Amino acid sequence: MGVLRMVTNIQAENLEAAKKFYSDVLGLSIIMDHGWITTYGSDAEMAVQISFATQGGSGTDVPNLSIEVDDFEETLFKMKDAGFNITYGPTKEPWGVQRFYVQDPFGTLVNILAHT
Repeated sequence: MGVLRMVTNIQAENLEAAKKFYSDVLGLSIIMDHGWITTYGSDAEMAVQISFATQGGSGTDVPNLSIEVDDFEETLFKMKDAGFNITYGPTKEPWGVQRFYVQDPFGTLVNILAHT
């Protein structure tokens, strides 16, 4: 027995609002759209992970999602340019990541990071 896939589900009243954040800025593609649920993804191979935390590190709130990106500075610029609310950082953390927190259109706290 083994886990084949994990999917995060975020409740949203307006599915179109996800496009600007998850597709336009982060570059994910729509891989499924049934009208009541839209799934964004990529063909990249990713590790299956689930984390449990008492805090988000450096005394921050625990983020709902963590997304590792290949170009930290470009992602930060695009988030700011698109008007998304950066709530923490950008900063370099002592455990070897650059990161910032941003709220998606639904208020989900997202940790954007890159290993340094």
